[in-house]
Amino acid sequence: MFKIGAFAIIFDEYGSILLCHRRDFDAWNLPGGAAENGELPTEAVIREVKEETGLEVDIERLVGVYGKADKDELVFSFICYPIGGYLCATDESSECQYFPIEHMPINTIPIHIERIHDALKSNNQPIFRRH
Repeated sequence: MFKIGAFAIIFDEYGSILLCHRRDFDAWNLPGGAAENGELPTEAVIREVKEETGLEVDIERLVGVYGKADKDELVFSFICYPIGGYLCATDESSECQYFPIEHMPINTIPIHIERIHDALKSNNQPIFRRH
């Protein structure tokens, strides 16, 4: 049985990327996480963004579907945009901040950086890749 994950790629009007600093270890990542039982990836990403950032979002498009080589897990990444709420720290994120792409924190999770670069590609076709 596959586990499903869903992450949001949210750019501001300047092209900076929204990252969350995790509370459980010192790393920055895209907002997102595991889908709950019976939840679609689209529903999961909207819920996870709210839980981790305080923002309400809508989905623009699917960026890619990523398989993990060592796990039965599929991760969906979506470009999303805010439609409400307020950016804030939450129980899951100690800080949420927009960063210019060229100045992301050094402790940003590498596979999330790869997904951000996938979103920046001009091709609007989803990417399917194994990490």
